[in-house]
Amino acid sequence: MELAIITARQVIILFLMIFAGFACAKAGIVQRQAKQAFSDLLVGLVVPCMVINSYLSPFNPQTLRNLLLAYVLSAVLLIAGIAVTFICTGRTPQNDRPIIRFASIYSNSAYMGFPLISVLFGNEGLLYASAFVTVFNILLWTQGILMLKGGRTSFRQTIRTIATTPVLLAVAAGLILYLGRIPVPELIQTPLEMIGDMNTPLSMFITGMMIAESDLKLLPTRRGLGTVLVIRLAAIPAVCFLLYRLLHVSGMAAQVVLLLEACPCAAITSVFAIRFGYDEQLAAGTVVASTLFSILTLPLCALLLDLLL
Repeated sequence: MELAIITARQVIILFLMIFAGFACAKAGIVQRQAKQAFSDLLVGLVVPCMVINSYLSPFNPQTLRNLLLAYVLSAVLLIAGIAVTFICTGRTPQNDRPIIRFASIYSNSAYMGFPLISVLFGNEGLLYASAFVTVFNILLWTQGILMLKGGRTSFRQTIRTIATTPVLLAVAAGLILYLGRIPVPELIQTPLEMIGDMNTPLSMFITGMMIAESDLKLLPTRRGLGTVLVIRLAAIPAVCFLLYRLLHVSGMAAQVVLLLEACPCAAITSVFAIRFGYDEQLAAGTVVASTLFSILTLPLCALLLDLLL
């Protein structure tokens, strides 16, 4: 129950930050075009600094075993999410099916997940979160892109994209520092930590700006939106809990991975809808609606984690 209460409190705090971004965008305090610049700053600098900083902890064999477990569980849950989505979306409109599946499969682990994990579990939790994000990004830039493009992408281009993703480069650098037990001077570690601390407010501010651009009154009219919400916020977490019970998995690494998989739809869904010619309003609607509903579903997931694991 304690984890659920803390999660509910933190989700409310995150939503207050989201409201700040929403209010600033609506009031014209920041231009809506700034959202892209803020997103680039977050993905290109803030999250990588936060990831590297999470690896700057004393080497511990048990932590390393938990980190390896986090990689395995991340792959298991993400693949399970893909399977659940494909089973549940076979009768969705063919034109919208790829973007519906993408929104259902990929969670907002960076914008919503990392701030939550940081508060709930600290740097050790972020270490396990980096494992999830590694597997997540590899699947997103392979299975996700292939699904949206209908298989029309080159192997070389895919590998180049994965190899140049800032957060994956940060994971690689962090692993080298952690496994090599390389000391990092405080003069470098302190700015890494301070920049990484920007992740929570900046992520939430961007989310608020995104909601400000959406017409919330039109959300209930979008075909396929309900399907995405049920799959992303209910069906996939339920299957993940079932897998944990079957595999007898518990511990911090397992909790971190499941909470990240239970997050709302990935914010990049809207970007890819525009890029690949899908329904932009549907894509934006899945992100906004799932983010709003997550104020209820994330604490519920945390409660179940407390009771079942």
